[in-house]
Amino acid sequence: MTSTVASRLDRERERLRAAARACGRDEHEIKLLAVSKQQSVSAILEAYAAGQRDFGENYVQELRQKATELEHLRDLRWHLIGHLQTNKAKVVAGLASSVQTIDSIRLCQELGRRRLAAGAEGPLDALVEVNVSGETSKSGCAPGELREVCAAVEAQPGLRLRGLFTVPPASEDPNAARPHFEALVRLRRELGGDARLPELSMGMSGDLEVAVACGSTWVRLGTAIFGHRSTSERAP
Repeated sequence: MTSTVASRLDRERERLRAAARACGRDEHEIKLLAVSKQQSVSAILEAYAAGQRDFGENYVQELRQKATELEHLRDLRWHLIGHLQTNKAKVVAGLASSVQTIDSIRLCQELGRRRLAAGAEGPLDALVEVNVSGETSKSGCAPGELREVCAAVEAQPGLRLRGLFTVPPASEDPNAARPHFEALVRLRRELGGDARLPELSMGMSGDLEVAVACGSTWVRLGTAIFGHRSTSERAP
């Protein structure tokens, strides 16, 4: 019998394919990141058994604990999608396949240094988080700081600049996210386009179709795959 996680994952994969078809995009350009924060290891194992390999975590301690428990799964890839404090860069540097929320020159310098010190294979994929909405409650560099942060990432041998990340303001209307996604696309265009910044991490359970239509290459789905968590915070 198909597990709940596996059946939801299949449904969201089809939803992603349909969104790609609707806007004439190749579905293989768009990757699904299963947001596993506050989810059990058993739920992650269900998703893994159903073919999912990329998992997003928001909290460093939780990422470390799960990475330790699942270290035998060599092809499982962890991505940090929560705010990273500089003093925790050491923990993440050797565990993650990507950090999608770099938001300062200081952080990228520390993360690059720690990646080299960890002796990990190859540079760490880095996406720069941009606070396109200007909300004071959100992390991310300001659009005006983006050029310098991207250059700082490129100056680190331990990092590989891959793209941009953003979270739009919370809204029940999926189309409310569109101007924020379009703003991120414009910023990428101004800074060298997809040749320099091939990845755009934007779009969650509620606005997947809008994000794909705007050019997202990473969509971050949590509740749609794993179900609701017992928490009051907004789920991806």
